[in-house]
Amino acid sequence: MSWPTRVSAARMTERERWMRMPDPSGMPPAERRDGLAIPGKNKIVQATWAAVRSGRFADHVVVSFASSAENMKINDIRDKKRQVKTKPFLYRYVYGPVPSKRLGRSLGVDLAPFKTCTYDCIYCQLGRTTDKTAEPKAYTTSDSICSELERKLSFGPPPDYISLAGSGEPTLNAGIGELIDKIKGMTNIPVAVLTNGSLLWRDEVRAALMAADLILPSLDAGDEEMFQYVNRPHRDISFERMITGLIDFVRVYPGAVWLEVFLLAGVTAIPSEIKKIDALLCKIRPERVQLNTATRPPAEEFAYAVSEDQMKGLKKLFSETVEMISRQVPAESPDLQTEQSTADIISLLKRRPCTLEGVSSGLAMQPGEALKHLDTLCREGSVTVVRTHDGVFYKTNGK
Repeated sequence: MSWPTRVSAARMTERERWMRMPDPSGMPPAERRDGLAIPGKNKIVQATWAAVRSGRFADHVVVSFASSAENMKINDIRDKKRQVKTKPFLYRYVYGPVPSKRLGRSLGVDLAPFKTCTYDCIYCQLGRTTDKTAEPKAYTTSDSICSELERKLSFGPPPDYISLAGSGEPTLNAGIGELIDKIKGMTNIPVAVLTNGSLLWRDEVRAALMAADLILPSLDAGDEEMFQYVNRPHRDISFERMITGLIDFVRVYPGAVWLEVFLLAGVTAIPSEIKKIDALLCKIRPERVQLNTATRPPAEEFAYAVSEDQMKGLKKLFSETVEMISRQVPAESPDLQTEQSTADIISLLKRRPCTLEGVSSGLAMQPGEALKHLDTLCREGSVTVVRTHDGVFYKTNGK
């Protein structure tokens, strides 16, 4: 018999002999585990084999053994201490909550692939559209989104809204109606849909949005010519079709409609264009009209923002009451891992300039969330925007 085998056999023989030793407490050998009961005490001695053989227990480690269940609890605690930290859960569809100028703390849901849209707007903060379509498809399943939502809502305070928006046109997702119904069945948090309104002429799209609490469509032009210039829509979407869809939807929708009017300097931010838009607002009749302009790097360099003073002057040209969307940056949501996220972004941009899509895919971060962090870094001067013929890139200042 080899030396390791002899040692192993000796240890087993010693253990068997010890387990057969009489126990003054009366505990059956099967329940002793690796210890020896002490008379009159609710303790068990974990002894080394050498100590057991010599009869000395001075250096033994004493642990509680009030019951086998308590012993198991101790083992569980030890196991937990040995557990290795797991990687954070990566959300594919849900992001935020992010601070929103219109909705407060908004928990976003991305329903369409990046830059899949019915428009190719010159002012889009996400860049140029790469998949222009007017046909809804089943891009995601409602079950997978609801699973992420349920997980997200189990942490921290509830958001003000669950916003169906993201990096593409949400009404292009054929399952948006089913998703809204399921969200309403799992939480009382109001559901908002941020849409360009281009598909509201479709009966199935209007029906799908009926259960939402708030719809936020947009209107960027007052006629066909300006519509083609600013929004560059899919060929199946005419200005008349889009406007008719908006009018018909507001007429039957039971919830609130907040219509965003997006103005661009030298394009739509002039009195003659405001007059055309105002005439359309009288027909659409939304609950609220909110004026906005470009505040982030646009898809095209010729899309200029309107100054705040000019916006105040244009506001007076509307026949109905309109609001100006505040340019004050909302406070960061405490739910965002701001410090870690911004550090990761800077680390990435130090290696090479990236587009928004590059940052988003490189760090497994939703585009809307990445954009919030990039905004902060640009304001702080840590990151600058560079425009090339390939798009808008972000890079560090090299400080």
